[in-house]
Amino acid sequence: MVLWVYATLSFVLLLKFTANAINTRGTGELPGTLGTKVSEILNSIREGYDKRVRPNYGGEPVVVGVTMYVLSISSLSEVQMDFTVDFYFRQTWKDPRLKFKGPPGVNTLSVGTEFLKTLWVPDTFFVNEKKSYFHTATTSNEFLRISQDGDVLRSIRLTVTASCPMDLRYFPMDRQLCTIEIESFGYTMSDIRYQWAKGLESVGVSSDVSLPQFKVLGHKQQAMEISLSTGNYSRLACEIQFVRSMGYYLIQIYIPSGLIVIISWVSFWLNRNATPARVALGVTTVLTMTTLMSSTNAALPKISYVKSIDVYLGTCFVMVFASLLEYATVGYMAKRIQMRKNRFLALQKMAEQKRAAMDHHDEHHAKQTEVRFKVHDPKSFAKGVGTLENTVNGARGGDEENPAHPILPPGKDINKLYGITPSDIDKYSRVVFPVCFICFNLMYWIIYLHISDVVEDDLVLLEKTD
Repeated sequence: MVLWVYATLSFVLLLKFTANAINTRGTGELPGTLGTKVSEILNSIREGYDKRVRPNYGGEPVVVGVTMYVLSISSLSEVQMDFTVDFYFRQTWKDPRLKFKGPPGVNTLSVGTEFLKTLWVPDTFFVNEKKSYFHTATTSNEFLRISQDGDVLRSIRLTVTASCPMDLRYFPMDRQLCTIEIESFGYTMSDIRYQWAKGLESVGVSSDVSLPQFKVLGHKQQAMEISLSTGNYSRLACEIQFVRSMGYYLIQIYIPSGLIVIISWVSFWLNRNATPARVALGVTTVLTMTTLMSSTNAALPKISYVKSIDVYLGTCFVMVFASLLEYATVGYMAKRIQMRKNRFLALQKMAEQKRAAMDHHDEHHAKQTEVRFKVHDPKSFAKGVGTLENTVNGARGGDEENPAHPILPPGKDINKLYGITPSDIDKYSRVVFPVCFICFNLMYWIIYLHISDVVEDDLVLLEKTD
């Protein structure tokens, strides 16, 4: 009896062990069986599939949904008028010919890029593209997903250099709007219609995107219809707005040019007889401003309109040049006054000589005496007369202390020309020049900072993460 019970228990344990082994073996074979079924599905899809024909040919147009995610923006060039952007480009569309019925739990097939060559894909291109390339390290940066309903998702990583016409009127306080335009090359709107797949969230920009001279302010999307000679085409546009950083231009251009203008005012405090110092200072500042203007415009495209930085540098150049002309005016007035003094002294000396000669004349010659003096006078020489010839007539009994012709008109200061002295010009310049420059700076910065602060409508602002 005991042996029978023992044999029965052993048989039951053997059956249980065998069942567990069979279940374990069946579970191990499942992946291999599923892979085989997926291969059969892909092979069945390719049978009778013609990639040359779009889905629903002759019927409703294919709706292609587009999303983008910007990874980086490497450059934005004013000279070339373009920008380079690296992004994920994703397209979705429905192809009824790709419907399948997979095993339980398999709703989507993720396949390699080789299978993509056997399928129809939209002939999407970038309208304003200059150059672009695919990323192939370590393999082609691309994937394809097919759902049971025939929905297709294609994702690819691209780097595109696109044209970006810029308005530099407010440079360097400008804001630029650059666009990436997406369109079908050959299919009109009766065949393909593009749309943003997720509305306002269809375009994403990484918070790490940064440029040395620009900040990404935000982006917006547009969908439009373009009419060309070959038909009407559906087009999408992703617009990214950039705002220029002012730090570089403040340090390298604005502050140095302002200091050059201030340095030119030093000549107002120098003695007007220090001609070498004042002339050297004026010429040096003028040449420095010229060099600064040339170097600034050399890094920009040759445009015909006036930029805001041209207004500032042009005004600084005028201020510096006016400082040089101020000393020329002071020197000219000092020379005129000195010539007048020399002429006055010469006439005064002639009058004294005349009075001395009259005292020593005989009584027979006292009725009328004529004395002629010749002195060099540049003013008379300019009129065509080589010398100044003055005749002083007198008679005995006349008033010797009051000649017939006064040498200097009453109330006229010999040290002034047009009512001011050369020193007065320097004194006025010490106040007028700084006041004018300060007023100009206030108007310049208030006006240009106000008119350049323009944000596009419907702009999705970029959120920065700390």
